[in-house]
Amino acid sequence: MSQTFSSLANPNYRTWFLGGLVSNVGGWMARTAQAWLVLVVLTDGNAQALGYQTALIFLPGLLLSPVAGTVADRFNKRHILLASSTLGMLSALVLSTLTITGHVRLWHVFTLSLVDGLAMAFDNPARQAFVSEVVPFEHLPNAISLNSASFNAARLLGPGIGGALIAWVGTGWVIAANVVAFATMITALLSMDAALLHPAKPTSGKGGGFVAGLKYVRRRPDLMALLTVGLAVGGLGFNYNISNAVMATEAFHRGAGDYGIIGSFMGIGALVAALWSARRGSPRLRHVLMGMVGYCVFNLASALSGNFWLFVLLQIPVGFFTITALVTGNSLLQTATTPQMRGRVMALWGLTIMGMAPMISPLVGWIGDRFGPRSTILFGVIAVSIMFALLTATIMRHDRIRVRLDWHKRAPWMRIERLISQDVSEVRR
Repeated sequence: MSQTFSSLANPNYRTWFLGGLVSNVGGWMARTAQAWLVLVVLTDGNAQALGYQTALIFLPGLLLSPVAGTVADRFNKRHILLASSTLGMLSALVLSTLTITGHVRLWHVFTLSLVDGLAMAFDNPARQAFVSEVVPFEHLPNAISLNSASFNAARLLGPGIGGALIAWVGTGWVIAANVVAFATMITALLSMDAALLHPAKPTSGKGGGFVAGLKYVRRRPDLMALLTVGLAVGGLGFNYNISNAVMATEAFHRGAGDYGIIGSFMGIGALVAALWSARRGSPRLRHVLMGMVGYCVFNLASALSGNFWLFVLLQIPVGFFTITALVTGNSLLQTATTPQMRGRVMALWGLTIMGMAPMISPLVGWIGDRFGPRSTILFGVIAVSIMFALLTATIMRHDRIRVRLDWHKRAPWMRIERLISQDVSEVRR
């Protein structure tokens, strides 16, 4: 088997991967349907209502991440995933029934979004850390990248299928498909051979819990830098659930099918990024920084685009650079963390990526209503640009590196220097 798909040689990981792929497709279909339900069916293009709905999904993660990370380190991760998947399945069943029968109201969507968020709060750190128990450590970066490939293959397929099915059979039945997707994930978890897993030794109740995780990260500047990347790209910049919806409906006046196409084209770039990450082996910080720069450049171009199909095509590099930054950051974080701390550190990663949503999503929705749909994209561009500048300056200062412009050189007129004691030595990178 090629290096790109090497982890699939592991029977347990293969089961996990296939179950996750089906679950992710159903999840993306449901996200598309819920956004359409809030933005079009239950309101008249109210971006702020969509922002509130998104915020409610991520609010439990903000409040419960300290507890969820500790739980992931102290209890059986597979059992946690079974419980969270079951709760998500029941929530999808209730919302789809209300929608199909015509009884759904906005407060129903908000309440069930909060339930979904509760399941996600415990699911995310356990799911992130569980991968290291399914494959040997040397295959961990590849398995993480393939997980992302699964998620982004679903992003490629799910919104397009969801948008088409909304127009064909209605929003409720698309949400109902997510019930089947959750059931598939539960079946995959139950089918895994427990004897072939590599569980980390659970931490005791005397390990300091989440506080110990914070102290561990504070002693590790490398981990703090990676969490900053998650905050920038995932927490402040990943607002596509809102920006794509309002760009489709308000800027370009398109329907459900075209809205789904936007997410699918973004999924193409994201899938390529994840597979590239799986193939290249060892993750590097330069790939993270490259992803942040690409995010800013191509999101700015898409915000300024006046043509719908140009906007759609630009989602390919947008997806590529966004996922390059996040997947590489995730891989670096997990491989640099001890197994006993991995659940708590990944809870922090989830907190930086999703914990900001309860504050950022309503703000982005308000900005969209106040300044127009393109401003929802520009918000992320400005935020990630500022965070990139701060992160780069911190890395250069910490590593005693500086950049000088030398107009006597040939292009690009840039010299990178590393300071060693009182001497300056030039390095090529």
